[in-house]
Amino acid sequence: MTRYRSFETERLLLIPTSEDDAAFMLKLLNSPTWIRYIGDRNVHSVEEAAAYIRSKVTAQLERLGYANYTVIRKTDQEKLGVCGLYDREGLEGIDIGFAFLPEHEKKGYALEAALEIKRAGIEEFGITQMKAITVKDNVASQRLLEKLGLKFSKLVELPNDPEELLLYELKVDDEAAHAKHTYIHPESIT
Repeated sequence: MTRYRSFETERLLLIPTSEDDAAFMLKLLNSPTWIRYIGDRNVHSVEEAAAYIRSKVTAQLERLGYANYTVIRKTDQEKLGVCGLYDREGLEGIDIGFAFLPEHEKKGYALEAALEIKRAGIEEFGITQMKAITVKDNVASQRLLEKLGLKFSKLVELPNDPEELLLYELKVDDEAAHAKHTYIHPESIT
């Protein structure tokens, strides 16, 4: 089995989301804030959550070496939310995104996790153009994106989604992105 990178911050572990996280993902995907701001994914059982992880997370992880990370609090190993780098259909470039269970919002976890994922995306995965999308009424997400250094660019629509979304962008200097670390895809190591 290929081993993918995990990350760590002062309070958090960021581990690639796997089928072991299916029960947690079921809860997150059906939380009121996920439904309101991201949308109903029609995942209603642990089995459907495992299938969602296989098709949306594992497939991208195998293809690119990064995807969705389950955010775990170090002190008690509780799963708080997710943060990741996504290759979304209809969006050129890599999208940084995050979602937390309502009881773990407004505690700085999303910013802490997203700063580390942003750093890893730039320094370890060589991402030179990072984007983010959010709905117009998700002001908390917009503020967090601005704290990450992303700037509002324009309104966009994604395929199969009639809602206009706010697009935020961050262009990374190519030299800075590759100067500190060169990422080697796990499958290229023999």
